[in-house]
Amino acid sequence: MPDKRRFEGPSDLHLHSLHSDGTEPPAQVMAAAHAHGLRTAALTDHDTTSGWAEAAEATASLGMTFIPGMELSAKYQSRSVHVLAYLLDPDDAGLRAMTDRIRSSRVERARRMSDLIARDFDLDWDDIVAQTSDGATVGRPHIADALVAKGHVRDRTEAFSQILSPHGDYYVSLYAPDPVLAVQLVVGAGGVPIIAHPAGRAGLLPTRLMERMFAAGLAGFEIGHRENLEAGVRTLLRISKERDLIVTGSSDYHGLGKPNQPGEYTTSDDMVARIIDRATGTAPFYP
Repeated sequence: MPDKRRFEGPSDLHLHSLHSDGTEPPAQVMAAAHAHGLRTAALTDHDTTSGWAEAAEATASLGMTFIPGMELSAKYQSRSVHVLAYLLDPDDAGLRAMTDRIRSSRVERARRMSDLIARDFDLDWDDIVAQTSDGATVGRPHIADALVAKGHVRDRTEAFSQILSPHGDYYVSLYAPDPVLAVQLVVGAGGVPIIAHPAGRAGLLPTRLMERMFAAGLAGFEIGHRENLEAGVRTLLRISKERDLIVTGSSDYHGLGKPNQPGEYTTSDDMVARIIDRATGTAPFYP
């Protein structure tokens, strides 16, 4: 069993690198976390663990604890549901098959959206690929960056609210598993599943769906997040207390991709210890 008291807070358990939709390499993300006073950090790129090794090496040199993680895509009806997965086995066959399928869908989706956008804007596939780094899966944030580079929008926010809006003419849906299956896959890989930013503008997930997710092994909620709304947070805190769930707080840092800054929300030492104690897939990297 891991020594759950070897880490030090404050802890931020939701940061992204250019291995998904962040703008910085994993080492730079960990350096930013350290510069903001964090001593424990997780890298949670979308549907990939490819940045773990670089992040672990960087945190070791900085005297930080690294919590390997991932943000697994899921979908309920037409709504995106993101499941943060901590300390999972990156070689688990079931989970790897799913993340491979999701990443393949991201590329297919990006190509279809690129073709649609190109009918009305000066943009081609090479413009989008130029915005990605080696090993990163092409996605909507890279299309947004290409639109910015071509001068069609001012920034990612404008791109997502206009050209890339789910309600617009260029949007193509992404394949993602049902949230219950996503939780099952994380648990099957020895990980600890937490719903990311669960109280945003879309509202809380239906009670029946959450009950099924709890039965599948859902461990808790990311309560501390700038997108969560107060009414939903109150409800989730009540549920968390009743069920003795894990409650986290994190920045959802993306480098220049979002205004979020490392450490703007943090997770308590007790909750980090519970995640470590619960996981069986892999262990934290201690300094």
